[in-house]
Formats: sequence, structure tokens, C-alpha cells
Amino acid sequence: MTLRAPNPPLAVALMLTATAFIAGTMLLAKTLGTDFLGDPLHPLQISHGRFLFAFLAIATATAIYRPTLSKPDWGLHIGRTLFGWGGVTLMFAAVSYIPLSDATAISFLNPVFGMLLAIPLLGERVGPWRWTAAAMALGGAMILLRPGPDSFQLAGLLALGAAVIMGMELIFIKKLANKEPAFQILLTNNALGLVIATVAVWPFWAAPTAAQWVALIGIGVMMAAAQTCFVNAVARADASFVTPFSYVTLIFAALYDLLIFDVVPDIVSICGAGIILTGATLLAWRENQRIA
Repeated sequence: MTLRAPNPPLAVALMLTATAFIAGTMLLAKTLGTDFLGDPLHPLQISHGRFLFAFLAIATATAIYRPTLSKPDWGLHIGRTLFGWGGVTLMFAAVSYIPLSDATAISFLNPVFGMLLAIPLLGERVGPWRWTAAAMALGGAMILLRPGPDSFQLAGLLALGAAVIMGMELIFIKKLANKEPAFQILLTNNALGLVIATVAVWPFWAAPTAAQWVALIGIGVMMAAAQTCFVNAVARADASFVTPFSYVTLIFAALYDLLIFDVVPDIVSICGAGIILTGATLLAWRENQRIA
């Protein structure tokens, strides 16, 4: 596999582009899960569209560029894809009921849960700095859930569940990262995800409107583009340098929600998101110190 020359400015530009695409997929999922484009589609149908059109985009790129592929570790790929499909389905369900910025902020807990799960599953040791970062991020999530009889966001638990499941997905990604090329991981993940999503959506599938078809295609293509940008970003700079820029997803999500749905983040959302981002940034910094 050809190594990319280090290029931090390009890496940042690619990561910021990825965040715009990721927030865009969340926006389209919200339009599909509400009556914005017609009768709401089931979250399983939205995730099916995500995997269908992402697979078609990546398969087309594979046919054009013909990258070198190796024998995949099917066990790890199946585990990773099951958790990835489950997490994204829950997240698509969550954004139908709560602001995009809240759901996006809660999704940033997935590396925290990944860290916690790595203790029993990978035998990793967690020091006081990492525990502090995890506690801060979880505290921010509790604020976003608005615990109280009149303000509790039950749908926020869907986003929290998505973060837990995607944290489990990170365990499998860690195991795959040093074994197979990134392009092969993306191709295999989306192929398996399409199979799983197709089986799951069968009882819930409904004929989309023309506008909904366009949105489903958009989700898949933007997700494929986001994954491509992310992979190329980490290939051109240290992951510890570019990963914090992924938090700009929250800004794009809030902007899209404001422009399309007229949703303005309140002080609770801003405080909760700020605490989560602080904890996540501290965790990223500590991971960099640990690796260095």
C-alpha cells in the first residue's frame, strides 16, 4: 500500500469535509424520519438506504481504482458491521425526535464507551486522566438528556444507546486496523451491512416518494464520501492531530438544524455539548500522550 506524504493542512481540510458530510447524513435521516418529505420512513429503511447506496459508491470506486485486496477476517468484519449497523439505526431513530446537535453531541461518547469496553475486552489499562475525561463526557450527556419529569428526552436514550453500540464497534475496528487495508475494510463493511440491513428492513419496507429516494441516495453517497475523506485525512497526518477536528460535526449539525428546521440550540444543549467536547478533547489529548 502506498504511503501518503504528510500534509497536515490537507488532512484538516479533508476531516472538515468529512464532518460536513456526516452532519449531512444526519440531516437527511431527520427529513426521512419525519413527515418533511412524505410519510416518515422506518429507521431500519433509512439505514438500509445508507448501506445500499454507500456500497454502490464504494463498489464503483473499487471497480475503477482496483485496489489490492487481501483475505478478510470475516469474524471481525461481521462483528464490526453488526454493531455499526445497530448504532447507525438507533442514531437515525434518535434524530427524528431530538435536535441534530443533541444527537450529534451524544454520539461523541462512542470513543468513551470504546475506552471503557477495551478494559475487559482488550485488557487495556485506564489511568486517572482517561477516567476524568470519560466522567466529564458522560456528565455532559446526562445534561443533554435533561433529567426531570417535564424535560427528560426519552429519545436521547436512543442516541446514548447508539454511542454504546458504536463504542463496541470501535473494539472491532481496532482489531481490524492493523490487519487489512482501509479500502478493504470499507468495502467489506458496507457489503455486509447491506446484507444485514436488507434482511432487517424486509417487514418494514415502504415505497419511498421521489424526494425520499433522493435523500436515501444522498445518505449513502455522503457517508461513502465522509469515510473516504476520513481515511485520507488520517493517512496524511497523525490521527491524534486530525481527530479533534471531527468535533466540527456538531457545528454543521446545529447549522443544518437551524437552516432547515428552525431549531436553535438552547443553553442546556450548549452546556451539555460543551462538556462532552471538553471530555472528548481531553481523552484525545491523553491518547496522544500515551502513544508518544
